[in-house]
Amino acid sequence: MNTIKAFINDKEYTIDSGLTIMQACDSIGIKIPRLCYHPKLSISSGCRICIVEVEGMRNFVASCSYPISEGMKIHTNTDAVRKARKDILELILDNHPKDCNACVRDEVCELQQLASTIGLRERKFEGVRREKYVDDSSPSIVNNHEKCILCGRCVKVCSQIQNISAIDYANRGFDTVIVPAFNDKIANSVCTLCGQCVNVCPTAALTEKNYTQDVFALLNDKTKIKIAQVAPSVRVAIGEAFGIPAGNNMEREIAHALKLLGFDYVFDSQFSADLTIMEEASELLERLNGKGKLPMITSCSSGWMKALEQFHPDLIDNVSTCKSPMSMMSSIVKTYFADKIGRKPSEIANVAIMCCVAKKYEAKRPELAMEDGTPATDYVITTRELAWMIKSAGIDFKNLKGQDFDAPLGLSTGAATIFGVTGGVMEAAIRTAYELATKKPLENIDITAVRGNEGIKEGSIEINGKEIRVAVASGLGNAHKLLEIVKKDPERYHFIEIMACPGGCIGGGGQPYSGIRDLPFDPKLVSERAKALYKSDELNKIRRSHENPAIIKLYDEFLGKPLGEKSHKYLHTHYKQKFPKGIIRKSKEK
Repeated sequence: MNTIKAFINDKEYTIDSGLTIMQACDSIGIKIPRLCYHPKLSISSGCRICIVEVEGMRNFVASCSYPISEGMKIHTNTDAVRKARKDILELILDNHPKDCNACVRDEVCELQQLASTIGLRERKFEGVRREKYVDDSSPSIVNNHEKCILCGRCVKVCSQIQNISAIDYANRGFDTVIVPAFNDKIANSVCTLCGQCVNVCPTAALTEKNYTQDVFALLNDKTKIKIAQVAPSVRVAIGEAFGIPAGNNMEREIAHALKLLGFDYVFDSQFSADLTIMEEASELLERLNGKGKLPMITSCSSGWMKALEQFHPDLIDNVSTCKSPMSMMSSIVKTYFADKIGRKPSEIANVAIMCCVAKKYEAKRPELAMEDGTPATDYVITTRELAWMIKSAGIDFKNLKGQDFDAPLGLSTGAATIFGVTGGVMEAAIRTAYELATKKPLENIDITAVRGNEGIKEGSIEINGKEIRVAVASGLGNAHKLLEIVKKDPERYHFIEIMACPGGCIGGGGQPYSGIRDLPFDPKLVSERAKALYKSDELNKIRRSHENPAIIKLYDEFLGKPLGEKSHKYLHTHYKQKFPKGIIRKSKEK
């Protein structure tokens, strides 16, 4: 790569050409304050917090977008620059609530941290502020306009990464807000509830809908049997909320903490991930034998399923009818396990701890309810919410000794662990499908072709002399691209995995806030979480879902066989085309 020489704060540096001033400064250890900037999104230079002085230029320049050039003399920390940044930030804060101590983003708010870094110790301006309006219509996401600083990150991640474009700027000037089409509510929009907008929001303008107080009330209800289940990706991320480096597997600490919170049983969603593989691998083999449409597409991701119903309804018949591991677990808990402990389903409350805010929406889908219409999953809380509950209860998470998940729904294989990583569902399904079809062990069960953080991955495996072609899409933007390929060439693939979030569940919309960071796209952080899951798979004595003795026992005692009558009743569902209510209403009004 070509290099140039430039002067930064009166020191000469040799810097790669083609960088912006901000990138150049980052490369030498000088971090310029920023707010609207995100390294994976387009640059708008909207907030102007990142301004610097460049000798020979009349005005300050936005370092996030201005390219560095040969001989350029840049000053990042002059009195004039510091004063200008402070003035800009004061004007932003003038239109922001003064409730930091009571805010869900307290201590992990980028605006708050920026104010501290820049040195704001008082608010100098008072005036009319944006009218308070909170859209809490969705079961997953809350939009608080009063806390929005109009940085536009949410708009960009929705349109540029996820390719959904559910929200955008509306109105002008002081009345500008970020809302769905027709200024409607999130619940009536095309929003897939993936939560990536929550991840990139620097304040608390966008947050998950909080159910922690409901769960605390449940834990004090002596009439209920309280059961928790924990998703794979939660265990390798929750430690970050307690200052533990990314990639540490804290599953035993989570199980211990949940018991201390008051749960009667703590089960592992990895058990039901194994169960999902038993059903999904069997379904794939049926389709390969002509009983169903190909390519078969996975259905574990709640955000992806909502996107499918809205944007790709012509592919609904391609989607696996399997419920997600969360919903399978909840169904089994209120049937098989309820019978084992002699309790009625109505006496049991299921709480799922997930990395995903879309799971809150999934829990309320009527298709997934029990026979009497009550929810199979009573509440869903995110990794972030569980971390807060643990802190609120005074539990010393970092120093817990830890304990195992409870039997009989706590035993899982390595195949289930990698559900949390993009490509993991595919890899786990191939391990079982191959061995069910060939009756022979798969020599190399590490399917590296579907691993990694690339947006779209392809691979193939031979089963009984036939090449089975597979593909994996990570993030909804990549899912749209992959499905366009499928529509043009329906016979190109046999099996497709799609996860709504970039990187898969480890980059889910409910993962911890770790201060100012680049999630959900920070490759290093996502990589550390993925490594921990792959390591857990590697160390597990059982790495194939169909070899899980607890799964085998569940079929022997209750389900009968994969794709059998009871399996279809309790483990499978259906999907149908859905139109956003708001768009239909507006169309009719016209």
